[in-house]
Amino acid sequence: MNVNASLRDASPEPYWLQDPARPRARPALVEDTSADLVVVGGGYSGLWTALLAKERDPGRDVVLLEGDRIGWAASGRNGGFCSASLTHGLPNGHRRWPAELALLERLGQENLQAIEDTLTRYRIDCDWQRSGEIQVATTAHQLAELHASAELALRYGKDVEVLDGKRIRAEVHSPAFLAGLSDPAGTALVHPAKLAWGLAAACEKLGVRIFERSRVTSLDDDGSGVTARTGYGTVHARQAALGTNAFPALLRRIRPYTIPVYDYALMTEPLSEAQLAAIGWQGRQGLADAGNQFHYFRLTADNRVLWGGYDAVYHYRGRVRAEHDTRPQTHRTLAAHFFRTFPQLDGLRFSHAWGGAIDTCTRFTAFYGIARGKIAYAAGHTGLGVGATRFAADVMLDLLAGVPTERTSTRMVATKPLPFPPEPLRWTGVQLTRRSLARADRRGGRRNLWLRAMDLVGFGFDS
Repeated sequence: MNVNASLRDASPEPYWLQDPARPRARPALVEDTSADLVVVGGGYSGLWTALLAKERDPGRDVVLLEGDRIGWAASGRNGGFCSASLTHGLPNGHRRWPAELALLERLGQENLQAIEDTLTRYRIDCDWQRSGEIQVATTAHQLAELHASAELALRYGKDVEVLDGKRIRAEVHSPAFLAGLSDPAGTALVHPAKLAWGLAAACEKLGVRIFERSRVTSLDDDGSGVTARTGYGTVHARQAALGTNAFPALLRRIRPYTIPVYDYALMTEPLSEAQLAAIGWQGRQGLADAGNQFHYFRLTADNRVLWGGYDAVYHYRGRVRAEHDTRPQTHRTLAAHFFRTFPQLDGLRFSHAWGGAIDTCTRFTAFYGIARGKIAYAAGHTGLGVGATRFAADVMLDLLAGVPTERTSTRMVATKPLPFPPEPLRWTGVQLTRRSLARADRRGGRRNLWLRAMDLVGFGFDS
């Protein structure tokens, strides 16, 4: 297969955001106003916070400020995997919070169900499917890891099953698949941009005022509350909630805890009936392989294949720029890996090839907090934001209410990850970690001295 030819007509824009269902742009904030709560960020974190704030207290006046368009960043560019896990999988949660992992698993399952209930209640059409996920082994050393993960999951009562080579290839036919770990209840698939647009519409039905193209340049404590300043207007509010994630935090104190990492994805043209038959995939599960540098992939409602992951690129000083959204060398690598996984789809072309920044932290799960008693924040979702942002919204509202809850009593919520070191150590450490993870994949999973040291101090570089 000529990999370059497969990418010849690929649009650099995210497939999801080109959907004709995209709503018209909302006006910017052009005057000063006041509110009970100002929410900064029009991605999932901000939208869930605004929606749940109104559901908790219909009389609360809520304003949401988005610097560009609703869902234009990570919330509209991701793979659409909505996971029940709040801990980036059981193994990560078990290493960090074994004493409360059963509680965190229950809270995660309740959160996933609450998302589905919200979609039903507000009639949000976002191609929601509770199709589950399969993690596949593509090298021999990953087989033992799958079995260990299965044993851990069964200890916590999860309905998982290890599929041998014959059974996984009967589910999704690829010569690269040696085994799979099926979790039919832990993941839903969704059209990510439609989810964001639907949440925004639901917010407005409840009275939330949403302003797009209203980037907040500062958030000031003015004694009686906070003032969010934009280019044309300000919002004075009693409280604020921040959902800026990959972008520089308005609170300097939390900036050392996250870095923006670029993730990339491809979308194929729609598969023909013959091409679908060649790969099976009748269960339409989400899939991910078990490597440190892993791929995630899924079918869309119109039978395209989304294929993403593998490269995770950090730019010096954490620069978030539009020119980083396209990276031909990564898209070529992804395309080559795609055809190696599905050689029977030789000749298929990619319609879209894009990328974008996600926020990551050293423990691979979100962290939470409140500043000055009136500014709540959550960040560091590390690829789990489709589902975990709703939980984060509840946590932020709990913190603003000042009343302890089951959520805020957990160590996961009460503690912070280790901060990243300053530059140039940060960039050097990330590059060394990336090379070490790639080497571990090539060497049967054996982690070198650098990775073992990172494990020892709690830097969670395991995927």
